[in-house]
Amino acid sequence: MSTSISPDQVDRIVWNQHHNPFEVLGPHQIEQDGKLIWVVRAYQPTAEAVWVLLPEQRQEYPMQSTHHPHFFECTIDIPELANYQLRIKEGEHDRVIYDPYAFRSPWLTDFDIHLFAEGNHHRIYEKLGAHPTELNGVKGVYFAVWAPNARNVSVLGDFNSWDGRKHQMSKRDNGVWELFIPDIGVGEHYKYEIKNWEGHIYEKSDPYGFQQEPRPKTASIVADLDSYTWNDQDWMEERRHSDPLTKPISVYEVHLGSWLHASSSEPAKRPDGTEEPVVIVSELKPGARFLTYRELAAKLIPYVKELGFTHIELLPVAEHPFDGSWGYQVTGYYAATSRFGTPEDFMYFVDQCHQNGIGVIVDWVPGHFPKDGHGLAFFDGTHLYEHADPRKGEHKEWGTLVFNYGRNEVRNFLVANALFWFDKFHIDGVRVDAVASMIYLDYQRKPGEWVANQYGGRENIEAADFLRQTNHVIFSYFPGVLSIAEESTDWPMVSWPTYVGGLGFNLKWNMGWMHDMLDYFHMDPWFRQFHQNNVTFSMMYHHSENFMLALSHDEVVHGKSAMIGKMPGDEWQKYANMRALFTYMFCHPGKKTIFMSMELGQWNEWNVWGDLEWHLLQYEPHQKFKYFFSQLNRLYRSEPALYTWDFGGGQGGFEWIDCSDNRHSVVSFIRWAKEYEDFVIVVCNFTPQPHSHYRVGVPFKGFYKEIFNSDAREFNGSNMGNLGGKWTDDWACQNRPYSVDLCLPPLGVLVLKLDKVKTEEALEKASDRPAELPDAEG
Repeated sequence: MSTSISPDQVDRIVWNQHHNPFEVLGPHQIEQDGKLIWVVRAYQPTAEAVWVLLPEQRQEYPMQSTHHPHFFECTIDIPELANYQLRIKEGEHDRVIYDPYAFRSPWLTDFDIHLFAEGNHHRIYEKLGAHPTELNGVKGVYFAVWAPNARNVSVLGDFNSWDGRKHQMSKRDNGVWELFIPDIGVGEHYKYEIKNWEGHIYEKSDPYGFQQEPRPKTASIVADLDSYTWNDQDWMEERRHSDPLTKPISVYEVHLGSWLHASSSEPAKRPDGTEEPVVIVSELKPGARFLTYRELAAKLIPYVKELGFTHIELLPVAEHPFDGSWGYQVTGYYAATSRFGTPEDFMYFVDQCHQNGIGVIVDWVPGHFPKDGHGLAFFDGTHLYEHADPRKGEHKEWGTLVFNYGRNEVRNFLVANALFWFDKFHIDGVRVDAVASMIYLDYQRKPGEWVANQYGGRENIEAADFLRQTNHVIFSYFPGVLSIAEESTDWPMVSWPTYVGGLGFNLKWNMGWMHDMLDYFHMDPWFRQFHQNNVTFSMMYHHSENFMLALSHDEVVHGKSAMIGKMPGDEWQKYANMRALFTYMFCHPGKKTIFMSMELGQWNEWNVWGDLEWHLLQYEPHQKFKYFFSQLNRLYRSEPALYTWDFGGGQGGFEWIDCSDNRHSVVSFIRWAKEYEDFVIVVCNFTPQPHSHYRVGVPFKGFYKEIFNSDAREFNGSNMGNLGGKWTDDWACQNRPYSVDLCLPPLGVLVLKLDKVKTEEALEKASDRPAELPDAEG
């Protein structure tokens, strides 16, 4: 047979140096003796012989070695050649495969590539990555990866013995490499072998891979995210029509790997009854293992529901290599971590949350990524996802790299990733980590270690534009969800809409309030009279953003002590201080977040390798403190005045009664529901000194019921209070026409509400005679 290919072309395939192996391999029509015939070429580096099989014609054509012992070619004189197979002899074994180079995939269109190059392909994860599909009646997996500066890219996997010569990919415009591999499917392990122009080889996990092997292994796994059947349609529909800023949002922040562990002697069960493989983690206590997503659904969801929280916030669940990192150094942005199960298992967890009336927020980390060799760093042999200049592309203090937000495809990778978690996993919100590190070019950098923007400023304009685009896209597709910024600076309009120049988040963590309050409560109560401003200052700027009050994991690690350890006084005072702090927090305008363990009154700092201190619940103080949290959430969710008007014009639904009584360390205020339809009175005494006759001005006459008292006996308090409530006196006080004479408990917070029914009944009875309203004892 006369060959139709040159030795140079063969060498480029053999040495894996061809950017488009389809030009050489697979079926091609050529003219021979005046007519068109088919020539089929294959490179099989471990084959002794190869035949072309035509199953429908039941014919077999032997292939001849051409220019190289493992490069094969044959001619076939038939009109049409489709879905042929290759029979490959390797030693004593034969195997039959479909030829990958016989399939030209229409999966990724020119328009897809155009949108990706613009940075506007919002669902690029449905095109890049690994996708089980069917072409010409043959099932297989389509692979696509962006590596524009690579010389060559191959798919590696168990299916080709991790040999990069066997499945060489073809390069499309904009540096996207693609290949359809028949006869493989869900569950296959794979990586990309990427060669740069110097011939250096990098084995990379799939940036768009939906699943990864459990660490320390790093291969991606082919997954089908559309096979799970969701049962949360009612939740999703209600969310779409709701405004979360007018709803109660009380968030329980959780690190799934340390909330609770199971015994490694009791393997987890899959839905079909088979056992999950146990992953031993040497740092955990002997005999312990992680709970799976399904086990967490069975244990965590009822616990959070009992406590009354509205949302669970998960520290990053995107794949990360090191358990002790808490998840903030991500290597698999599109993969739910395999520590706790499969993507379908995580879908089940979210689904169960929704069916139990609990939203799910996920921490998202677009600010930086680690340098692990299998990850995004130096992805195609160049600084592709990160800046080449370390003054812009590296956080030396964290040992991580910074995304190049000015590159369209990188920005598209991140924008689509945010959308991906809402789309595929039905999450209800993202909390964006370390926003300040993104929007300031000099963040934690000394002079000379950063590069100014084009205007000479320190603002990262590209990062700010990226955040605006991300939030605009999220709310365009998924109204009713949350996008929360962890941002600690005075950057303006973080939680304002993008159309007025804001960054587009709908909530921002109030880091100033957190620092002020922890500093205040750390003081001996006698000194608090000199620091009243710590309590009141937050309302000076509250109207500037939509704030979330957060006492997070960052406040109970690295030697900062557990929350109870921050409080002064003996054990009783420590608990009373915590009850006062959390009650004030839940009555202050803004949505709420607390970290797991705080509800237990845990004495030790959070330990990422251990359980929460569940054994403490055998003791009454901890039992009652946990019960206090359930009742605090009950109060919060049952009183519209505490959540419907957190934000808005002026001070919103907040009005000071008296914020200047620093001598007693007492503050009092009103929380109004939207349109002044309802209100509660909140009075806080931040010293251990009770006050038996403390007068507080109120707006209306009547009976004010004591609906919450942080000092109640059921919370292990001293049970000082007001016998259920107080009638007003016709004494003007604090610019209000009426007032109530209260007993303020030590280190206690009172919440009172006008009892309209009791008031109206008393007024009707008194209308026939000139009498005052009865006092509390009456």
